[in-house]
Amino acid sequence: MASMRIGIFGGTFDPPHIAHLILADEACSQIRLERILWVLTPDPPHKHGQSITPLVDRLAMMRAAVANNLAFELSRVEIDRPAPYYALDTVRLLRQQYPGAELVYLMGGDSLRDLPMWYRPREFVEACHALGVMLRPEVKVDLPALEAQIPGVSAKVCLIQTPLIEISASQIRQKVSQDGSFRYYLPQGVYDIIQERGLYRLQD
Repeated sequence: MASMRIGIFGGTFDPPHIAHLILADEACSQIRLERILWVLTPDPPHKHGQSITPLVDRLAMMRAAVANNLAFELSRVEIDRPAPYYALDTVRLLRQQYPGAELVYLMGGDSLRDLPMWYRPREFVEACHALGVMLRPEVKVDLPALEAQIPGVSAKVCLIQTPLIEISASQIRQKVSQDGSFRYYLPQGVYDIIQERGLYRLQD
């Protein structure tokens, strides 16, 4: 593990869909990641009060989503510890699990923009070897202003050019609940679990 470059891809993944897989694959290719740890968050702090699919179902979908790529690995780093789930704590625990590895935290441009509002952002940036940032055209990040608030962040940013894919988990949930078409938004295994377990269907 000492020389391995590992990406950390965290989220609720409710459900994991093909855009997640495409973004992860682009990150592997563009910033030379040898492995991506998919960190499933049981109860994210920014989604308190929102309805989230039970962890057992999201865990099954996540396993199915990453099953066919040897570079993708489901991490239990947040599942096996109590809340709250802060990125700083996650990275520090992963540093213990993968000593000597280069840990690259993957995030969207909106997360980079909002980084000063994260829990102990300076320590988080220091804990990461790099930040793999997937920018969307509509998200503007003032990097010099961000650097003034979090010194050292600019040197950690690795930009990832990603295709514009208008697919979101909320969109898929809505399509399922309204009996819309959603089959090809998902890996086959995830689609099968949603169908078999009746996930996202409106309850009578």
